[in-house]
Amino acid sequence: MTINRRETLGLLGAAVALPGAAWSQATENEMEAHLEEALEAGHAPGLVGLLAQGKDVRTIVLGRMAVDGPPMQRDSIFRIASMTKPVTTVATMMLVADGKLKLDEPVDRLLPELVDRKVLRSLDGPVDDTVPARRAITVEDLLTFRAGYGLLLVPPGTYPVQKDIARLGIVGFGPPDPHMPYDGDEWLKRLATLPLFAQPGERWLYTTASNILGVLIARAAGESFGDFLQERIFRPLGMKDTAFHVPQAKIERLVTAYRPKDGSLEVWDEPATGGWSKPPAFEQGDGGLVSTADDYLAFVRMLLAAGEHEGRRLLSAEAVAAMTRDHLTRTQRKDGEIILQEGQGWGYGMSVAVDKTPGGGPAGTIGWSGGFGTKWQSDPARQLTTILLTQRMFDGPKPVTIFNRFEQDARRIAG
Repeated sequence: MTINRRETLGLLGAAVALPGAAWSQATENEMEAHLEEALEAGHAPGLVGLLAQGKDVRTIVLGRMAVDGPPMQRDSIFRIASMTKPVTTVATMMLVADGKLKLDEPVDRLLPELVDRKVLRSLDGPVDDTVPARRAITVEDLLTFRAGYGLLLVPPGTYPVQKDIARLGIVGFGPPDPHMPYDGDEWLKRLATLPLFAQPGERWLYTTASNILGVLIARAAGESFGDFLQERIFRPLGMKDTAFHVPQAKIERLVTAYRPKDGSLEVWDEPATGGWSKPPAFEQGDGGLVSTADDYLAFVRMLLAAGEHEGRRLLSAEAVAAMTRDHLTRTQRKDGEIILQEGQGWGYGMSVAVDKTPGGGPAGTIGWSGGFGTKWQSDPARQLTTILLTQRMFDGPKPVTIFNRFEQDARRIAG
């Protein structure tokens, strides 16, 4: 695939650099060259990359919205998949602040479907070979992904419980799917027929808990999950393009989604007729949102400002501190390493580096990626943020070179 450098928007300065900011123009050019090399090698048709430090923002917009489509735009809309999880977490913490939820309370009050859980004696064993849960699932168990349900990274059919998951036809054990016909209540009812895979608090198991949180948020708030996000997060932050679907008035800005196949790219979701072209039956808290680079930056900046936005407090500093602190044991981090990656822990709904990240970020770096081809990272100590949005699905749980190199170049630019 040929990339014409001058057909792109190139490197754009979205704000004036802070006085004395040690931005390196040579490294900016190198960053753009690295991204163009990845596109020319066929990684994806296009991308939007954003680097922010303090008030200074630099944006790279390259390639096309589809293989034969129009040029990528700065405000192109992407399916951000698991970058939804931190948003779901913020909504949960807002309800804790409202007094409608407590971190240490069992979820039974609002999610009676999950009362009196049974736990598989062994994942290898029959689905009816269970023991009683030693305690109830708490709100914090859901935030830390230690509720007992989660993604099983083994081939289909490896464990007997996988057959039951497939039979139920529910999301939460793989990529998000806006085509799923069940609403949140029906999804939870079906989920509750499964035993837990581990005792509450015992293991870090990925993704399912964020969908449970979406149902919990809707019930605690007394309105739909999406409406709560719009009222309490998206509207106050000016995130005008972030939602669970793209309305027809904006559909031309939604990129075509691809997945790798046989060394090439295969269309996976079309904008006009695809899964995000209409409201879903279930607003999935683990990966259902679409967004733009600038929208997501507004969300990240609120976190880096300890919960404030333009003088208005959306979340307490204590809540942000709890979200951005690692809550896992060494064993739990090791157990989840195939997804977390080496040196990464987990806060509430996002990764927290306990050691240097694969991209070279220091301990304390926060962020998360989306399996449809997106990634965010922030170094709170330096107020340094990178957001890279592509429309190519990941080949596996480990982010590919383009993301690590982008983060490394960003740190060199920032000095």
